[in-house]
Amino acid sequence: MAIIKLSKSERRRLSVFFTCLVLAFLAWVLTMLSNRYEYAIKTLVSFTNPPLKRSFRSLQSDTVDAIVQGNGWNLLFSKMNMDDKKIVVDLKSLDNKNYVLLNSQLKAINAKRRLNQQIVSFNPDTLYFDFSSRAVKRVPVQLQYHITFKQQQGIADNIVIKPDYVTVSGPAEVINKITAWKTDSLTLNDVEDSVNVNVRLQGVKESNMSIYPKSVGVEIPVDEFTEKTLELPVKLINNKSYYNVKIFPQKVKIIFTVSLNKYAATNERFFEAVADLDLWKDHGYKQLPVKLIRFPPFCKLVSIQPQNLDFIIKE
Repeated sequence: MAIIKLSKSERRRLSVFFTCLVLAFLAWVLTMLSNRYEYAIKTLVSFTNPPLKRSFRSLQSDTVDAIVQGNGWNLLFSKMNMDDKKIVVDLKSLDNKNYVLLNSQLKAINAKRRLNQQIVSFNPDTLYFDFSSRAVKRVPVQLQYHITFKQQQGIADNIVIKPDYVTVSGPAEVINKITAWKTDSLTLNDVEDSVNVNVRLQGVKESNMSIYPKSVGVEIPVDEFTEKTLELPVKLINNKSYYNVKIFPQKVKIIFTVSLNKYAATNERFFEAVADLDLWKDHGYKQLPVKLIRFPPFCKLVSIQPQNLDFIIKE
């Protein structure tokens, strides 16, 4: 392949030519970037001053196209400036209308924007809303949790939630169906000491609903557990015909675990064992199973001995 050899003066002229070409291109770019344009930016819409007596739901997406007037530099850097992609819409007019005109709020919206990033219009320029009667209700908080403990440790008493109620507001037909509000899942592993944490409540799924507060405090008392054994008398129930019934044995032994702090105070007064005579009369049972109808929540049952009782009915 032939190699073109240029003289020194030819190389100088060629260098000057490409330099001029580059400078001309840069001048053209600068001229184009200095011109003013109108361009669309996908803009996130947030709301302020919602109506207090009406529950609302937006009938369109939470973004609109904002038609912005600016030069080429603004257009070039608009994708990097996230603050210019948000607008706040005042909903005060929804007290007596079901729509908001964005163009009527242009002055207030542009007052919070840069002078070289002024919005000239919106697409769509009208936001429509669906309304329903609004209700407010207090419902109990329901803790969702999965906790594993180190050996012999466990929950020693009732879990305390502060506050234990949450206030929900929104459409009456939705609020009336809500009976409790769940927290996010609290997951803890190998716990050995009492727990005191803040847990967020599950968020609302509808845009026209709200909850307060957003989180609750949770106190979980944790202690070491040990086994304890008690003897309980068994009470016969549902002896509606007043049969002369003798059960054997008359007492059962229950084995359960209890925290060390409650070990001494936990006695027979916290428990009640019964045997149901209807199981013989209606179902022909030959033995009556023992059932604990009172058992403290801070204890864990290990076994009942015996689990079934013999009985004799005297005519």
